[in-house]
This record gives sequence, structure tokens and C-alpha cells, in this order.
Amino acid sequence: MERGVRIFMKMQLYEMGRKAREAARILATASTSQKNKALMAMARALREEKSEILAANAVDMENGRKQGLTAALLDRLLLTEARIEDMAAGVEDVASLPDPIGEVIKMWRRPNGLEIGRMRVPLGVIGIIYESRPNVTADAASLCLKTGNAILLRGGEEAINSNRAIARIIAGAAQNCGIPEGAIQFVDSASREDAIELMRMNEFLDVLIPRGGKGLKEAVQANATVPVIMTGMGNCHTYVDEFADVEMATRIIINAKTQRPSVCNATETLLVHEKIAEKFLPGACAELLQRGVELRGCERTRAIVPGVKPATEQDWETEYLDLILAIRVVNSLEEAISHINRYGTMHTEAIVTKDYDNARRFLAAVDAACVFVNASTRFTDGFQFGFGAEMGISTQKLHARGPMGLEELTSTKFIVFGSGQIRE
Repeated sequence: MERGVRIFMKMQLYEMGRKAREAARILATASTSQKNKALMAMARALREEKSEILAANAVDMENGRKQGLTAALLDRLLLTEARIEDMAAGVEDVASLPDPIGEVIKMWRRPNGLEIGRMRVPLGVIGIIYESRPNVTADAASLCLKTGNAILLRGGEEAINSNRAIARIIAGAAQNCGIPEGAIQFVDSASREDAIELMRMNEFLDVLIPRGGKGLKEAVQANATVPVIMTGMGNCHTYVDEFADVEMATRIIINAKTQRPSVCNATETLLVHEKIAEKFLPGACAELLQRGVELRGCERTRAIVPGVKPATEQDWETEYLDLILAIRVVNSLEEAISHINRYGTMHTEAIVTKDYDNARRFLAAVDAACVFVNASTRFTDGFQFGFGAEMGISTQKLHARGPMGLEELTSTKFIVFGSGQIRE
């Protein structure tokens, strides 16, 4: 019986892939006005069908509580009227952005008269495997539609009811505006086997984008045969330099840790220069503790702030996604940079300093997709960067890096204009 189910699901996945490939060919030449019309319809549908979405999310939330999900993970899963409005507004923002498809990036003339250019084109069919946050369903679908890409959405088990409802609503709205069936499809399965099958659909997928934690990343690295753009894990740091403004640094770390601790751009480790540690740490730690943050520190931190729990080696490499913060006092800017480049996940790092040279050194030496000076790590976000939404935060270096907006979901092809030239 189980073998029969597996064969049936594999056939379903391949049929979805076939439909996506056909839809991608049509989407590649869709007009900007047609795509924008569909996006606006998707936003309206999200608002009009919010009761269905909230009901589906309530089921996921109840299941999550029964499964013992942490408060932080439940927050990632939760949808409210305000969050659905944010989803709809994000889709509208994508519609308002310039369409990158067909843009000629550069044009030049050769001595023989040939005019050569590079034009932006869709990637084709994109698969995305993601966890917890159901807003990703709307964000990913809207970005792919605007860039002429078909998408296969595979969310996590914990949000399957929410994702199913959102995907059905937006796909239906898009089809009513002439977008081909198969452009937005939801893989209605939470099994590991089906996820692995998706990772190996070379015949249909042009790229796979995993968006989740360490377990998902390891599964993709072990099983994927399609090209992958890796996103997600954020072991982010904030470094308080010896020349930092203490009040500013406190405000930034409070925001970076507590504003929404369950997301990948929240700060997980605080590094503090030894020359400012005694002035900065007592006040900052007191405010963090008042907000329910569990503090784990090195011996020098614990000597300055009694009561802080001892940090272990594992703490320096952990993405908590919770109200937990590791703290380390360092001897120098170089030691802070060394710590970040050793333990960071190349996601987002920040320095708080009034010293221009130190800021420039940090920007140059830290290996991460996004590096901030005097700002919270929480700003690493497609919406905050003006992209409308994002497919994820790419932490690799090929093709795309950082928040993935419209341009990152395109490739290019060379276009060549001649007037009868032949090669001798």
C-alpha cells in the first residue's frame, strides 16, 4: 500500500513539473500589465478570503501547540489580520516595482558592426522548500509571477493548512486573470520522501531554493541534483566597538534580539570590546533581562554581570531563533572579525561604532551577505531593502547573495543584432 502511495505521489509531482514547465514558457513572454493585473487580484483575494486563511492557520497553531513547538516557532507560524494585510501589501508592492524581464543591461558594438547585448530573462521553473512561515507562500509566488517564473511551493508540515489555503487563493486569482494553470502550484505533502523527489526533478526544475534551518540545509546538500541557491540560517552577530555610542548600541541590540527573535536576521551573539564592556554591559544586560532574554556569556562577561549563565563552545555556533543571547568580550576589532568569520553563517553582521576606519575595516573584512554599520541586523529583509518581498536571504556567493528580490530571480541571455555579417 505504501509503495503504491509513493508511486502515485511521484507521478503527481512529475505532472506538476510538466505543467510548471509549460506555464513557464507562456509566462516568459507575458506582458508587464498582465502580470501586474494578476498580482493585484492576488492581493485582493488574500484580503477577501482572510477568514479562510485564519481558520486554516488556527488548525496549524493548535497542532503546533500539541506538538510542543516553542513560543518563537509558534510566532513564526502565527497569522493575524495584520499579517495577512502585510502579505497583501507585499504583493501589491511587487506589482508596483519595475519589471526586470526584457531589460537590456548593456549593449556594445563590435568592429564588424555586430551589436551585442545582455537581456534579463526568467530562470524558468523554481522550486522552493520552506519551513514555518506561511507568508513565504505569497511572497515567493508574487516574486516568481512578476519575473515570469513558474513555481512549485513545498512548505513544512507545521504550516500545511495555512499554506494550502494561501496557495489555492492566490493561484485561483492569478488564473482568473489569464495566468496559465501550473504557474503557481502547491506540493500538498509534508513527507521527506516527496521533498527529496522535488530536489531531484532535473527535468523540470531550473533551480531549487531551500528556506529553513540546519536540518533542511543538510538534507538539500545531501540529496539535491538540481541547481540550488542556499538561503536561511542566520547566526548573526552585533559587535559593540570600543568607540560605540552606548545608548545607540543598547537600543540596537535590544531591537536586534527582541523585536522578533524567531527570524533568521535576529542577532544571536553579542560581541563587546573590552574597553567599553564595563560601561556598556550592565545596562544593556539589565534591559535584555527585563525583556525575557536568557543571557549566556564568556567568563569576562560573567565577571562584569553576575548571574549570566556560562556560554559553551556550542553557543557561539547556535542559531537560537529564541530569546537567548550569547555574549563575548573581545580584545580587539580583529578578534571580533575573527570570531564572526569562524562562527557566522555569512548572513548578517553589524558593528556599532563612531570610528570611521573601524567601520570600514569591519565592512571589508567580515564575510557575510549583509554587513551593517550602526543599525539593527533586523533590517536584512527584502521589504526593508525596497524589493517588495523576498525569496529568502541567500548566504552563498554564486548568482545571488543577500535578500533575493526580482533581479535575483532572473538570468540573462545574449542578444546579437547584425546586418548580414558572416565570419571569415
